[in-house]
Amino acid sequence: MMDSQENVLEQAQEEVKKSEEIVENVVKNEEDVASQVEQQEQVAEENPKETAVEEAVEETPIATEEATPTVEEEPVVTEEATPTAEEQPAEPEEDAPAKRAYASKEEILARVREIAHDEEAPQKDEIDHLKTVFYKLHVAEREAQLKDYLDKGGDPEKYQVRPDDVEEAFKAEMNIIKEKRAKMFQAQESEKQENLKKKLDIIEKIKAMATSPDEANRSYPQFKELQQQWHEIKAVPAEKANELWRNYQLYVEQFYDLLKLNNEAREYDFKKNLELKTKICEAAEKLAEEPDVINAFHRLQELHQQYREIGPVSKDLREEMWQRFKAASTVINKRHQQHFENLRSQEEENLTKKTALCEKVEAINQEENKGASDWEKHTKQIIEIQNEWKTIGFAPQKMNVKIFERFRAACDDFFSRKAEYFKEMKQRFAENAEKKKALVEKAQALQDSTDWKSTSDKLIALQKEWKTIGMVPKKLGDQLWNDFLGACNKFFEARNAANAGTRSQERENLAAKRDIIAQLKELAENAVEDAQEKVTELVGKYQEIGFVPFKEKDKLFKEYHDVLDKLYKELNISVNRRRLDNFRSTLKNMAKKGEDAIDNERDRLMRRFEKLKQEIQTYENNLGFLNASSKKGNKLIEEMNQKVQKLKDDLALVRDKIKAIDESNNAEETAKEEQ
Repeated sequence: MMDSQENVLEQAQEEVKKSEEIVENVVKNEEDVASQVEQQEQVAEENPKETAVEEAVEETPIATEEATPTVEEEPVVTEEATPTAEEQPAEPEEDAPAKRAYASKEEILARVREIAHDEEAPQKDEIDHLKTVFYKLHVAEREAQLKDYLDKGGDPEKYQVRPDDVEEAFKAEMNIIKEKRAKMFQAQESEKQENLKKKLDIIEKIKAMATSPDEANRSYPQFKELQQQWHEIKAVPAEKANELWRNYQLYVEQFYDLLKLNNEAREYDFKKNLELKTKICEAAEKLAEEPDVINAFHRLQELHQQYREIGPVSKDLREEMWQRFKAASTVINKRHQQHFENLRSQEEENLTKKTALCEKVEAINQEENKGASDWEKHTKQIIEIQNEWKTIGFAPQKMNVKIFERFRAACDDFFSRKAEYFKEMKQRFAENAEKKKALVEKAQALQDSTDWKSTSDKLIALQKEWKTIGMVPKKLGDQLWNDFLGACNKFFEARNAANAGTRSQERENLAAKRDIIAQLKELAENAVEDAQEKVTELVGKYQEIGFVPFKEKDKLFKEYHDVLDKLYKELNISVNRRRLDNFRSTLKNMAKKGEDAIDNERDRLMRRFEKLKQEIQTYENNLGFLNASSKKGNKLIEEMNQKVQKLKDDLALVRDKIKAIDESNNAEETAKEEQ
């Protein structure tokens, strides 16, 4: 009897040893997965990204990233084994609230308030979805408010964000949900510890049964009851799950191997377990056809948990069944792994795209903005880049924050410099407005003056000064211009009315100038030997005659210059010679005003002479840099040569004018000495 029992024990020990080798191979892989799942659950419970969307929105208007997990947060799964269903987050059903669409922040707030005060556990997926949609709407609303403010002419520096009661209420309800989830997590952890104690107690009881072969048959009902209790106990701490299951499975199989049930009952039990495990294998194999890789992966976790809970099959089929299930799991795990490898590849592509956008903004920052139009053009370009950024998904986790900070820094640099530019421009506008207001006041002070000559000169000087002042805002600029123009018009209309008596003199001047024009036409028709001297004499007389009626001025001017052009052409007198003759005639009038007028004119001509020399030198230098071999270069060289020649002709004319002044001064000095 004792020998028989010893043989049974030895046979059982050999079978247990084989079972241990199989189980150890499974558990070794499952322990790696368990540690990864544990880390994932800790990240999910602590949820450090819950406020990522909220913080990003408050810090910058550039871009809002959804707080979704990245590839690095997914569990890495081996081919041999996968985490249990207890260790995986539940997938939302197709009609779950997390996928609902919301049209307003108030609607989202109502749903958040309902969750916060409901007794059911809040679902993380739905909370993240609500938070993301809320802040998308919130950012869009703020951008619309800012655009409306700027469209109405508001000052960007004085813009202030309006308080949002809906956002404050949303934050308050989210804090309630956060506290609620924390309490639930603590309760779940306490429950897991209690479940761990219960399962350890069950293992100890089964262990005791497995070490008493003679009592195995009598302990079978109690063993089945312990199995039922084990199945009813739910989650345990993740770090203990694999070790717990390994010990449980070890002693269960030892018990079965030592169990001396009658063959009919034993075979029935094995057959039942074989049917269940066969269905699980078929279900696992069918998952290869599931188009949703993530759903297939999660379903596989459930099948693994079910497989663990089913008792053993006959020893000759145990390895075969496990290999079949393992092969089906390998197919799903490879698809799952490939899925996340594709995601990682996509994230690398996203990083490349985002890096290119950063470089575009940085390149824009290097471009020179010569005026407001350049700033506005570059602003549109950056806004287009920001919109493109929003269409690109996440970059790899290690680089996602860094690349966003780089992008935001480049955008902030541009907009801060733009704000500084428009602040300075606004200050210049204010200074220009003050200058123009001062001119308006001066013009209004002169508008009632009757000192026609002096006031006319003053108003004309004010008008010239007005043209030198820069721009002001259009509305204010139009008002100032109307006031200034009104004051000038009032004076000149009064002056014209007062000078109506001078029109008879203007008509006499008109008759005299027409007589000179007639004489010039006669010279043009009948050339004489001293025609040039006569033309010069008549031109001098013409310029000594005063004003003519305003309506006749343009017509008379054209008629006079037409005949002069004809005379100069026929007499072969150059344009510069004509200008010089006109200048000499003008010198006679200037001499009447005194030596100061001539000296001032000579100084002006000397400055003009030096400026022309510098321009000629600049053009000649530039000609040396052009590529004469290209067509474009040849055309440009031709144009520049013409320009240089024109400048040289002007230089010669200025030199002759200076010479004419010097000759005039010398003649006067000689006349004085003779006297």
